[in-house]
Amino acid sequence: MNPTKLDILVDILKEAPDEVFIQPHNVPDPDAIASSLGLYYLLSRRGIQKLAIVYDQEIEKANSLRMLEMFKVPIIPASQAATLGAEDWAVLVDAQKGNANITDLPTDEVAAIDHHEYRGNMGYRFEDIRPEVGSCSAIIADWFFENNIEPPRTVATALLYGIFMDTDNLTRGASDLDINMFYRLYSLSDIDMIVELKGNEISIKDLELYAEAFKTVEIYDELGFLLLKSANDSLLGAAGDIVVSVSGVNIVIAYAIRDTGIKLSVRSTRDKVRANEMVRYLVEDYGVGGGHDNMAGGFIPKENLGSSRLIDTFIKHRAIAFYEKCNG
Repeated sequence: MNPTKLDILVDILKEAPDEVFIQPHNVPDPDAIASSLGLYYLLSRRGIQKLAIVYDQEIEKANSLRMLEMFKVPIIPASQAATLGAEDWAVLVDAQKGNANITDLPTDEVAAIDHHEYRGNMGYRFEDIRPEVGSCSAIIADWFFENNIEPPRTVATALLYGIFMDTDNLTRGASDLDINMFYRLYSLSDIDMIVELKGNEISIKDLELYAEAFKTVEIYDELGFLLLKSANDSLLGAAGDIVVSVSGVNIVIAYAIRDTGIKLSVRSTRDKVRANEMVRYLVEDYGVGGGHDNMAGGFIPKENLGSSRLIDTFIKHRAIAFYEKCNG
């Protein structure tokens, strides 16, 4: 019988010289949290000791924080990890080396499990990267069933919610795997917990930020532009999701101007205007970006933009140029 992906990863991690860290992207959203929790359970069950989940920035989104409480996720900020060094190994989850949304911690990144665009050979000892899948939670759920391991109720619920959120109720980028895993997990999950999470997706602070941001919305044909202030990564994408639901708006560029640079989030429901291609066009020669056909993100460091350059004009000019190119 051929070894499963879990078998292969476990055999590799058994050789770790010290601790093993599971590292999702810097501001873990429900999909990243659920995937990390599911992998933590699988590795623990297979005897991997000295195991922890770490992330690099503050989690602010209301539903993400509620998930940590409800599912008792063993996750800590990297700054609070007692030991975190070159002798430790890391498994990247819902992220890959070189992405703008993940910090290069002082660990040896030996593996990556992800559903975003493949960034090429990064020297991992193991990788399971499936860009065609809409959520990382579906990949981890697949690992459970591939190994005939029934996920505990809390883990199944977390994975179900992760799929639910990253595919926008199975309407955005959902693959056959997402759909199959969703329905296999459904009967194993606590739907009351899902209902509670759905009722904790926005905080009062989020609502205030949304209210200010929606005043900035500008529309050009099918394009919507949205500026958020002091917004974390997950809120930036969530605000874009709301604007793309406006009648007549099919592509949204949401952006936040921070001390370190510009954070971008793109949403698209148009096949001819792909979000990942749009964001790469926006950051070309200035920053980094990537993602899926319908959702993508990018970052432009402050030092790469001249002090005289108007940020809003720069973003809108590039976005409109790309849009017209796609429709030319």
